[in-house]
Amino acid sequence: MMTGGLDGVVAATTVLSHVDGEAGRLILRGLTLEQAVSTLGFEDVLSLLWEGFAPEADDPAVLRRMLGAARVRAFELTADVLPAAAKLTPIEGLRLLLSDLGDDEALPHHVLAVAAMPVFVAAIGRGRRNLSPVPPDPALGHAADYLRMLHGAPAAPEAVKALDTYLVAVSDHGLNASTFAARVVASTKAGVFSAVTAALCALKGPLHGGAPGPVLDMLDAIGTADNIRPWLESHLLAGERLMGFGHRIYKVRDPRADVLKAAIKQLDSAHIHLAEAVEREAVGLLAEHKPGRRLEINVEFYTALLLDGVGLPRDLFTPTFAVSRAAGWTAHILEQEQAGRILRPQSHYIGPQVSEAA
Repeated sequence: MMTGGLDGVVAATTVLSHVDGEAGRLILRGLTLEQAVSTLGFEDVLSLLWEGFAPEADDPAVLRRMLGAARVRAFELTADVLPAAAKLTPIEGLRLLLSDLGDDEALPHHVLAVAAMPVFVAAIGRGRRNLSPVPPDPALGHAADYLRMLHGAPAAPEAVKALDTYLVAVSDHGLNASTFAARVVASTKAGVFSAVTAALCALKGPLHGGAPGPVLDMLDAIGTADNIRPWLESHLLAGERLMGFGHRIYKVRDPRADVLKAAIKQLDSAHIHLAEAVEREAVGLLAEHKPGRRLEINVEFYTALLLDGVGLPRDLFTPTFAVSRAAGWTAHILEQEQAGRILRPQSHYIGPQVSEAA
């Protein structure tokens, strides 16, 4: 059976994550998202995802040290390419820096791929402000070091905790577009760096990873509580999409939105009260304008507020998604490599038939 967008088609078996769109539930290797966020940090969830695929996953302390050392190695690799990356958009600059990772690197490639993400994104972010890159501190955790490299000073504990929650919450999410791209490339034995770069290219698309920034643009345009309903109604009547609402898989509320909303409470967010009011009003208006479709907030809505609250500029939101999702990408790459079979689906030809000569 042919389906547009491959809806309902099973393309892989995995032990990594399960998305139950009807129940609004996300499971990461046997843990609900809520359990994972309450008990695990980013290094722990990385260890969980890599379990059985990478030997360093057996000891989170060892993995943490390896990530720190790999961040140092990634920083060494930025010097030659960073000037060229600075001429591009952040996501394109990140793509260029990733493409400079060679298969002759001595460190385990899945470790270096995850470690390189915050190093590269922080360097790109500082370069856009005409600031020099800050070397990593291998003794810090992934979230703390990312914020320190970006801002040039140690981050407040509440900011580190909020970002770490985000990194855990969006670390893996079934066979989404970027993860599927990674698995297709991994199935050819092209290697981790090529597969991660392919995933990033898929994430660049606005239908996948590009909407958190526009959520803040929407809140800025609304401005005040009195303007919420008129602004939302005018955009719905014009047939325009409300940023941060609706999801391809979730038919109910995106569970990641709730854990991120809770994490924002520990931050001094300038947008939170307006955002909550917009959420309440928009859900009701969407029910009126689009009857029969339950459109709730998705992960992007509170992602925007959380990343803004820890001091990230909007053009780094999608690259920061990659900082987290690299955990899931590499886990799926390792799992796919174990399968040892190239992904080669069939297509259904509907073009013109060959004309037979009379």
